[in-house]
Amino acid sequence: MLNILNFLEEVLKEIYSKLLNSIFLQEKAMDKPVIIFGATAIGRSAAQIFKSNDVLVYGFLDDNTSLHNTEMEGVAVLGGTDDENITQIIGKECEAFVAIDEKELRKTIVDDLKEQQKVMPVNALHAGLLMAETASLGHGNFVDAGVILGANVTLGHHCQIQANVALGEGVSVADYVQIGMGSNINDGVTIEEGVFIGSGVTVVAGITIGKGARIGAGSVVVSHVTENAVLFGNPASEVK
Repeated sequence: MLNILNFLEEVLKEIYSKLLNSIFLQEKAMDKPVIIFGATAIGRSAAQIFKSNDVLVYGFLDDNTSLHNTEMEGVAVLGGTDDENITQIIGKECEAFVAIDEKELRKTIVDDLKEQQKVMPVNALHAGLLMAETASLGHGNFVDAGVILGANVTLGHHCQIQANVALGEGVSVADYVQIGMGSNINDGVTIEEGVFIGSGVTVVAGITIGKGARIGAGSVVVSHVTENAVLFGNPASEVK
């Protein structure tokens, strides 16, 4: 009987932990509406995430003028990313999320928001994210459905983690990293700043992927990757 009670106690603790985690993922800071920079696929996905978390999406800003005065996901594209009539309300009346695919432009917009509006972009976290108690994440991240952040995972700022990505125990992800759908990053992997990992990639345990490297879709990475290298294949090898 004692063993059963102990088991039930552990189950209740796990349920309580998941409940607290779910509450955390709603992000109390999101009492304000959000403006999304970028109306492409990741911006539209972010809009769906915010809506599902009961966060009002104020509008999109996008530099493609053909999108201006149209709607995406029922949300208006209000103007360009440098439209001061809109950006001046960020931090006062609304939050910002940067959903730009191109890394350097994403950095520029983030830096402008920090310097001019004195704000840090918020996270877009799908309710289907599974995050260990000991995992941590920064600001401005896009994390889609079915993502697993294992024990002691650290996720930096302004990363884009697509659906069903698994980050194993102790994985460290730096800023501005993109990881494609269904990739499996095993225990103890270090991913440095600005790395791009395509969909369906497997990275074996303990590997370091150097700053700015790019890994092609479906690759299996079995050894350390140097900075700015481009790899593809199974096992992954450098593309010259």
